[in-house]
Amino acid sequence: MASDADTVFDLVVLGGGSGGYAAALRAAQLGMNVALIEKDKLGGTCLHRGCIPTKALLHAGEVADQARESASFGIKATFEGIDMPAVHAYKDGVVSRLYKGLQGLVASRKITQIEGEGRLVSPTAVQVNGQRVEGRHVLLATGSVPKSLPGLRIDGDRVICSDQALQLDYVPRSVVILGGGVIGVEFASIWRSFGAEVTIIEALPRLVPAEDENSSKLLERAFRRRGVKFEVGARFSGVEYTENGVRVSLENGKQFEADLLLVAVGRAPVSEGLGYEEVGVAMDRGYVKVDGYCQTNVPTISAVGDLIPTPQLAHVGFGEGILVAERLAGLKVTPIDYDGVPRVTYSDPEVASVGLTEAAAKEKYGAENITSFRYNLGGNGKSQILKTAGEVKVIQLKDGPVVGVHMVGARMGELTAEAQLIYNWEALPSEVAQLIHPHPTQSEALGEAHLALAGKPLHVHD
Repeated sequence: MASDADTVFDLVVLGGGSGGYAAALRAAQLGMNVALIEKDKLGGTCLHRGCIPTKALLHAGEVADQARESASFGIKATFEGIDMPAVHAYKDGVVSRLYKGLQGLVASRKITQIEGEGRLVSPTAVQVNGQRVEGRHVLLATGSVPKSLPGLRIDGDRVICSDQALQLDYVPRSVVILGGGVIGVEFASIWRSFGAEVTIIEALPRLVPAEDENSSKLLERAFRRRGVKFEVGARFSGVEYTENGVRVSLENGKQFEADLLLVAVGRAPVSEGLGYEEVGVAMDRGYVKVDGYCQTNVPTISAVGDLIPTPQLAHVGFGEGILVAERLAGLKVTPIDYDGVPRVTYSDPEVASVGLTEAAAKEKYGAENITSFRYNLGGNGKSQILKTAGEVKVIQLKDGPVVGVHMVGARMGELTAEAQLIYNWEALPSEVAQLIHPHPTQSEALGEAHLALAGKPLHVHD
């Protein structure tokens, strides 16, 4: 949909990732005239360089593992190897179909799409391709990029970031991964399934350090079984090229040699040189500062997604975008409870959670007011069928609602839908215990944990 130079849009969105396009779609649905500016492809990091392609690679790895282990299910199959061009064709096909669908959806809402690198030039205008795009309100949604450590240069050759790892046209024999958070452990899982030797280096005391400590222990145990090596509480000090790869050094004196070093130490907001500070938008270490309604200190400017200091999850940006659109339309909106947003690490096994960790719950409410129960998946029929191990852990306020659900095992991410209802509706364990879960499913594990907390455990040894 074209627009002339005199058009003043109701909303100008700078950035077409999860947060930006969600705001544009919802605003258009609510009758606003919307311009959406994107320098690359609609869908942003999640669709093209994050959530979708990485999960496609993880599923390819799962298929490889199933082929290797088929005999344990009574199936005679042979594993012949990884065909990376074919794997990429599968992955890119998934991305392409979703991209076409999103393009069609945005076009159908009559949103004005402008391709180019935009820059904020006033509280109500963005400059792009030499054109000034005016709006009654501007939404900043410029996302994030992989970051590095001081003095560590990502050269795209033997020292790579996640964007480059997604395009790697071969399976490395060995990889050192710097960072044991979500991105690091997911790539560790992918490459281990593809047959690589993997070592993770994490400065904090455990893998996935943002998760409940019990979840970290279960993931570490599973990774040991899978042959994924890791060094926790270990700080990186340098990397140098060897004849055929890299040598990674730690502050504790240890060294590791591998074909590649993947730098997975997090993502940094894209805000530099985009005019935000010049227009007066309050910033903090590159992030745009907002209130609970994603409103900046400039009344006509909002910001969402990885650009603001909230959880860097595509579905968080999506929810924030909808919140901004509805606020601008005059609807009643409620600030997002970020603790109540599901979090999933799609490694093998998956790590999934909603709500507070046990440590955070004890800090917030007092250790004497917290109780928890861990249900081992060994007692769950479907988990036995899938040959997965792990636990479902539920944390509650004594005689009160559930304040945290933490799960480790195959397909646990699928259980976060029920877990977020339990947490966000402040359900009592006794209320969840009344619900009948279908048998045999892994959802029964969630039900069993609540039965135990309600004082009537069934498939639990006393």
